Amino acid sequence: MQIGRYVLDNNLMLAPMAGVTDRPFRQMCKRLGAGLVVSEMLSSNPKVWNTDKSKQRMDHTGESGIRSVQIAGADPQLMAQAAQLNVSNGAQIIDINMGCPAKKVNKKMAGSALLQFPDLVEDIIQAVVKAVDVPVTLKIRTGWDQDNRNGINIAKIAQDNGIQSLAVHGRTRACMYKGEAEFETIAAIKQSVSIPVVANGDITSAKKAKMVLDFTQADALMIGRGAQGNPWIFREILHYLQTGEELPAPTIDEVRSVLLEHVGNVHQFYGEYKGARIARKHVGWYLADHDKERVFRAKFNAIEDAAQQLDELNRYFEQLAEDRSSFSITPAA
Repeated sequence: MQIGRYVLDNNLMLAPMAGVTDRPFRQMCKRLGAGLVVSEMLSSNPKVWNTDKSKQRMDHTGESGIRSVQIAGADPQLMAQAAQLNVSNGAQIIDINMGCPAKKVNKKMAGSALLQFPDLVEDIIQAVVKAVDVPVTLKIRTGWDQDNRNGINIAKIAQDNGIQSLAVHGRTRACMYKGEAEFETIAAIKQSVSIPVVANGDITSAKKAKMVLDFTQADALMIGRGAQGNPWIFREILHYLQTGEELPAPTIDEVRSVLLEHVGNVHQFYGEYKGARIARKHVGWYLADHDKERVFRAKFNAIEDAAQQLDELNRYFEQLAEDRSSFSITPAA
C-alpha cells in the first residue's frame, strides 16, 4: 500500500477517532501492527489552534512511522491554512474529514455534511491539495442518507483533484453508527476509481477483515471502534491475511503489560489529573468482555489518583490470574 511517496508497512490503518486516537493510543496500535495511524480530527478554525486540546492533538513527539493528520472544516481557505500549519508541525500526510457524522461537526457543515455539496467538496480538496506538498487523503461515507448514496461521484471528484487515497465508511451520515455497515457501495467505488480505496466499518475480527477485503477488493482496511481496548486486532488481522490462521487471544500477562503501559502513557501525556480521567474509558474498553457487570469499572472510575489507578489495575490482574481461563479480549461494543 502506497500513499503518494510513502510506502506503508502493511495495508491496515487505525481510523481517526476524536477523543480516542491520541498519541498514546496511536503509538500502541502502531507497535501492535497498524501500518498507518491517523490523528484525531483537528479543526480548521484558527481560533482554537492554541487551546490545550488542539496542541495535544498536534503533538507527535517521539512517534514512529508516517505521521497522518486529519483536518475538518467547511471553508476551503481555512482548510488550506490548517493543512499548512500541520505540515509545519510534522504532518507527512493530510487527511480531510468528510466522514464524521457527529451533530456538532455537521451543524457547522463539516464532516459528512459536506457530502450534500459536491461543488464545495471539490473546492476544499483543490484548496488543500494546492496548499501543501505532502499527499492528501480523504475519508468519506457512502453518502448523505440511504436515498443519496453519492460515494461514487465524490470518489471521482477526489481522484480528479489530486486525492492520493480514499477511505470509505460503509454507512451514510444518516445511519450514524446504527445497523450494520454495507460494503456494496465500497466495492462499487473501488471499481470506479484507480486511486487506492480503503474499506472501513464494523471490522472487528480477522475473519471479518478478510471477508471485507475479498468482497470490496479494497486496497486496505481501516479499523476504528474494533481497536478500542483491542490494539492486538492489527497483528491478528495481519497474521490471518498472511497465513489463513487465527492467532490466539493475548495472554493475561500481555493484556496486563499493554494496559498498564497504555494507562501510564496516558497519565504522562495529559498529566496525572486529566490523564486519570481519560484513562477510564480505555480501561473500560480493555476489560469490557470480562467485567460484564462493570463492577471493577465502577470502582476504577471513582479513583482520582493516577498512581492509585495503576495499583488497582495490578491488583485486578493478580486476582484475575487465578482464573486465567475466564479471560479473553474482544473489541468493545
